[in-house]
Amino acid sequence: MHEPTVAVFTNPRVITAALDTPFRELVGTMIAHDLDALPVIDLTGRPLGVVTDADVHAKLEFHNGTDSPPLLAGAHCRARWRKSSGATAADLMTTPATTISEHAPLTEAVHLLGIARSVYVTDHTHRLVGVLTRHDTLRLFLRSDHAIQADIERDILTPVRAAEARHLTVHVTHGIVTLEGTLTLHSTAETLYHHTHHVPGVIAVHNNLRYTVDDLMITGM
Repeated sequence: MHEPTVAVFTNPRVITAALDTPFRELVGTMIAHDLDALPVIDLTGRPLGVVTDADVHAKLEFHNGTDSPPLLAGAHCRARWRKSSGATAADLMTTPATTISEHAPLTEAVHLLGIARSVYVTDHTHRLVGVLTRHDTLRLFLRSDHAIQADIERDILTPVRAAEARHLTVHVTHGIVTLEGTLTLHSTAETLYHHTHHVPGVIAVHNNLRYTVDDLMITGM
C-alpha cells in the first residue's frame, strides 16, 4: 500500500541557530516568529540539537544560575539549573535533535511526534531541509474522497475481487469509508476492514461486509 513520505508534509521554511548564537538573539527570534524551538546546526547544516522555550525559561527560573536547585532535585531539574547560566545556543540546547529522513514514511514521523513537538527533516547527507510538526501532519486528513477511494480500490479491493470474483463496493464521504459486499471468509472481511483504516486520510470505516464462512469461529480466533 502506498504511504506518503515525510517530504510531502515537510515545511522547508525552518529558522535555525548556530552554536554561538547569543541568548538574547535566540529569545528575540523565538518571539518574533512565534516559535517554541530553534534547531541548532553546524557549519555544514547538520542539526546538533534544539533550543526550546523551556531551555531559555530556565534563566528566569533560577535567576541566571544564582539560585541553587532544590536539595533533592532530580536530574531534569539540575539540567535546567545548569542551563540557566548559559549565554549561547551551545550552552542551552537539548541534544540530540529529533531528526528523520525526508524519505521516511509519514507514520514513522507520527510516532516521533507523539513525544516531540517538532521533528527536523534531513536529506541523504544528514543536512537539515525542513521541519515537521503535528499541525503539518494533520493535512493528511484533508485528502479528497476521490483520492482515498482510488487508493482503496487499487490497493485493497482489486486483488480480492480478482481472487474471489466478488462484487465489492466502497464509498467515501468526508473521509468516512463504507465497505459493502459479500466475501467467502470472515477473516478476509476483517483483513479488508483493518487495511482500509491504514489508507492515508481515512477518518473512520463502516464495515458492512458480509461473509459465508466464519473461519475465525472455526479456528477459535
